[in-house]
Amino acid sequence: MVEDRGLPTRAESSAPAHQDTGSRVTIATIAAQAGVSVATVSKVLNGKDEVASATRERVQRLLDDTAYERRKRTASKRAGLVDVVIATLDTPWAIEVLRGAEKEASRLGVSLILTVTHDRHDQPREWIKTLAARRTDGVIFVVSRVQQRVVQRLGTLNVPLVAVDPVGLLSNEVPSIGCTNWAGGFAATEHLIELGHRRIAMIGGPQEMMCSQERIEGYEAAMGRAGIPVSRSLIRHGDFYVGGGSKAAAALLGLKDRPTAIFAGSDEQARGVYDEAHARGLRIPQDLSVVGFDDVDICEWMSPRLTTVRQSLAQMAALAIRTVLQDPPPSGEEPGRIELSTTLVVRDSTAPPSTSVGA
Repeated sequence: MVEDRGLPTRAESSAPAHQDTGSRVTIATIAAQAGVSVATVSKVLNGKDEVASATRERVQRLLDDTAYERRKRTASKRAGLVDVVIATLDTPWAIEVLRGAEKEASRLGVSLILTVTHDRHDQPREWIKTLAARRTDGVIFVVSRVQQRVVQRLGTLNVPLVAVDPVGLLSNEVPSIGCTNWAGGFAATEHLIELGHRRIAMIGGPQEMMCSQERIEGYEAAMGRAGIPVSRSLIRHGDFYVGGGSKAAAALLGLKDRPTAIFAGSDEQARGVYDEAHARGLRIPQDLSVVGFDDVDICEWMSPRLTTVRQSLAQMAALAIRTVLQDPPPSGEEPGRIELSTTLVVRDSTAPPSTSVGA
């Protein structure tokens, strides 16, 4: 089931009245009209830094208005390549995303080129230069942050871009794909409440990340609906990795009136909660119920098996592949955000609170 908040599209500028459609527009033509050198136009086309912003905008506007040939994108001119830029490869989350991307790319007859940023917030200039020197049919960003300057340069190169689960909506020009995080957070918390828990803690990801904010808002909404006050001391933030979950769990389980259940913002965080609980001699779920988010393969291997919120990571990646390969939409349409539904998967890590601990 897909909640569609507007199909991802790319707005195209219509040709101006002065355009001579009978002649081929060249770089020299653009340079003459813009009052700059051919080298400057070439730098704009190749996304290089050393062009003043006002000059870049003037040249780009002419490239758009004259429908410069490089900007035409048809199936016959496709390169058969899609670039995937991802933060890391050492998590089950990343593996599941790549699995979905590779399967869909193979089905559509295209190859993937992988770039790993290793969680750096800046996309490397060398990657942009390499991309400008060759052809690609699109770029999929699977990183939390995408520099706006990178978005602008890819636009200059007429490279379609899709962001998977970004920090926030990048701009009106970039489609994004995610999941119903709020609904997932609500369902996870409601499940714990129905089991009888009242001191329910929440571990989110970085505070600026949209997906983390939405999961916490879902948690708060479920608590509010049940008439349970939300204690700020029971909400912690960290990264989405095992270490982040372990650190947050240590703080929560060290409270004098510790929680009887913890909703972790990712399955990796839930692993960290398991580690900290076991280190303190707490049994899951007898002494502490735990819910994760993602439903990656490790959920079935954990002991006990992890109750979690399933988001279709492979489907998100597949949809991103299809989006960058689709034909340009009619002029005037704006890109949007597509959210795939989430589902609560109940396994063995949740149970009613122990009477010895208290609810």
